Amino acid sequence: MRLFNQLSGQARPFFTLGMVALAWLLVPAAVKRFARAALFEAQAPILVTAGRVRELQEYWALRTRPANELIAAGHETAKALAGYELGVARLGPIEEENMRLRELLAMPPQPGWRYEHAAVDVRDFSAWWQQLVIRKGSDYGIPVDAPVVFAGGVVGRVREVHAHTSVVALLSDPGVRLAVAVEGDSRPISYAGGDNPVFGPARGTVEYVPTDLIASPAVPRHLLTSGLGGVFPAGLPVGLLTRVEPSTDGLFNIGEVRLPAALSELSEVTVLVPDATLGRPDLRATAPKP
Repeated sequence: MRLFNQLSGQARPFFTLGMVALAWLLVPAAVKRFARAALFEAQAPILVTAGRVRELQEYWALRTRPANELIAAGHETAKALAGYELGVARLGPIEEENMRLRELLAMPPQPGWRYEHAAVDVRDFSAWWQQLVIRKGSDYGIPVDAPVVFAGGVVGRVREVHAHTSVVALLSDPGVRLAVAVEGDSRPISYAGGDNPVFGPARGTVEYVPTDLIASPAVPRHLLTSGLGGVFPAGLPVGLLTRVEPSTDGLFNIGEVRLPAALSELSEVTVLVPDATLGRPDLRATAPKP
């Protein structure tokens, strides 16, 4: 009897855990979504506060640097801004010519995007998640599945939207898929995030690669968004195709993609919010290399 009581006492926590898990499985999906959203909203002030504290620390760290370094950084920033202004000035006539040709061909206008810049509050890189939490949500009209970019190309897409924050699934997340193409080749390729180690470099995978495309670590190929699917604009850098090999069926190749290292260090990103009142530029000629 004593042995039975001991075994019962040891099994009681597992029995309780099983009952809780069973009860959770029986809860309606709507209640689960509400509970998850409520929990995230309760944590949001802590996440935002942590992000603002980090920005304050960076501000005071910069204040301690010598004035000569700040002046030199200001000169470099001025040079970069001058280069960007020159690029914008060159794009103006190209966009006007593009619009004129589309009118002559009676082509329907393409919907465009409104750019929402957002600070990154949390970077979550683990065996379970490859995501960011940014400091803008439904209060700025950000929708689910909106594309997210930075100066080096694609960051990922919005997975969840809350009142004042949003969760962005990174390119390295296995759940992120998009159509890409090798630079200089219009044939579409399927991209998906890979199984990334916590402390390893970010990478992804590609399928349906034409057998005549060759890539290696010594001679990588640049991958750009193809524009198919209507989520990401065409011409945005995705990463470098570093390896290809035959697939199991032998009809196509599969390959490995090295993603930009900056994905793990982003402090600000830009969300492309669809806006039908704006024109959509072609980014193929102006996209930077990853």
